[in-house]
Amino acid sequence: MTSAGPRQDLRTTSASPLRYARVMIDSPLLKSLIAQELPSLVALRRDLHAHPELGLEEHRTSKVIARELTQANVSFCAQVAGGTGVLGHIPGTATHALALRADIDALPITEETGLVYASTTPGVMHACGHDGHTTILIGTARVLAKLAAQSTLPRPVTLVFQPAEENLGGASRMIADGCLTGRIGPAVSEIYGLHAWPWLPLHSVGVRTGPILASTDSFSIHVRGRGSHAAWPHLSHDPVVALASIVTAAQTIVSRTVDPTHAVVVSICIVNAGTAFNVIAQDALLQGTLRTLDRSDRTDAIARLHQIATHAAQMHQCEATVDFRTGCPATVNDAVATDHVRAAVRAVEGAALVELPVPFMGGEDFASYGEVVPASFFLLGMHADGAPPVQPLHHPSFDFNDDAIGVGIEAMCRIALR
Repeated sequence: MTSAGPRQDLRTTSASPLRYARVMIDSPLLKSLIAQELPSLVALRRDLHAHPELGLEEHRTSKVIARELTQANVSFCAQVAGGTGVLGHIPGTATHALALRADIDALPITEETGLVYASTTPGVMHACGHDGHTTILIGTARVLAKLAAQSTLPRPVTLVFQPAEENLGGASRMIADGCLTGRIGPAVSEIYGLHAWPWLPLHSVGVRTGPILASTDSFSIHVRGRGSHAAWPHLSHDPVVALASIVTAAQTIVSRTVDPTHAVVVSICIVNAGTAFNVIAQDALLQGTLRTLDRSDRTDAIARLHQIATHAAQMHQCEATVDFRTGCPATVNDAVATDHVRAAVRAVEGAALVELPVPFMGGEDFASYGEVVPASFFLLGMHADGAPPVQPLHHPSFDFNDDAIGVGIEAMCRIALR
């Protein structure tokens, strides 16, 4: 990961809220500009929904973003982070920029919504709301560009359109390509992002200081034994028995290794062994995920998983190889940056601020930005009162609620204009 220099305290930078406390936001003008854009933005969101692209393959999406920034008179650089990332820049008076981020990739899921704008790409759909996130950031760019044409913004704004959020390291790729260090515009001193959240009411925004989402590590454990005919098990070193011991013992990582007040998840999701009912297999494989909120818990849990797999296999005269894939870290919201989100949401007429009491064990690679600069990630409500429940994220019938676009844009604009 490329560093953007020493992590700065938002209370002491030249871009602190004290310096810009007197910047006034014309609320009627802001709302009017957003309202003017909404019809075309809804059409844009549905076009993106109909043409989803997997991570690092978002070529059409990237071209749409470039087209929209060009039409909005926003300077940008394309072909970032492997070719499909886009960085936009709107000038401002401060020496450091504020960044706003949206993820642009889709998922390998077959859509079942039945919508007229359903995916036209077989086996791929926007089941996580990234079409909505991208639309909101484009709308934010349009509105901020119009405001900047009237008066210089208090902060330069970097618009981060990130590919490959879904387990392909898109955030790390963007960081390595200089999205925080002045690839376009000045270096970034803080960054903000949002995510569609089906479990929150429409026109509400969920915030939380500290951990809000978990790390997303995965593992594969290959157990090598000795096969035999099932009628003569004494001639085998049964990897299935060893695998069963590993599955059971792995649950003690949570129950006996981690502080009971901490949240940790160890889930075994794939178990493969054998090819016939009367043959004891030679090899067995299990795969799963580890989710943590605390860095030391993460380190301890990884070490324990290695120990459990190795010794449980040895106990059954087998050998175990553990392949651990490090995912994104926990998403931890900076206190001061999150207070800026709170202030922005409180200023949005008709929006409700929801304090989230606990974090969620899903993950987001937005976390990688937060390891370099202060960051805050907030959740945008999708569920309209009286309407059927919105399907959960990654469900084949999920669809982003277009009625949330306006609140998302205004919150983003107010964060940038504080």
